[in-house]
Amino acid sequence: MPKKDQAKQLPDAALELIAHRFRALSEPVRLKLLSALMQGEKNVTQLVEATGTGQANVSKHLSVLKQAGMIATRRDGLATICAISDPAIFQLCEIMCAKLKAEHDERSKHLAGF
Repeated sequence: MPKKDQAKQLPDAALELIAHRFRALSEPVRLKLLSALMQGEKNVTQLVEATGTGQANVSKHLSVLKQAGMIATRRDGLATICAISDPAIFQLCEIMCAKLKAEHDERSKHLAGF
């Protein structure tokens, strides 16, 4: 019978896929893109405006997000329309935002005593 710790270990291939996803989330521009797309689908021009980044840079980061399976793209005439394709992105953002808010609130509470 496997030990409790061994039963919970993921195979190396699964860990590599997870690491790939987290690497995709490790860039602030990509987080800005996902944040903009959480409001609904947008074309590349709208994403350039939302991030304040150049079109080539936005396209590069969208490619990383698409390769990681986080967004989907489609053509509408000459425009490329982007949307979040993995609903887990919403959950991840909610978890992280709640955690950061709790940490901020705790720090503020401690600083209020000064």
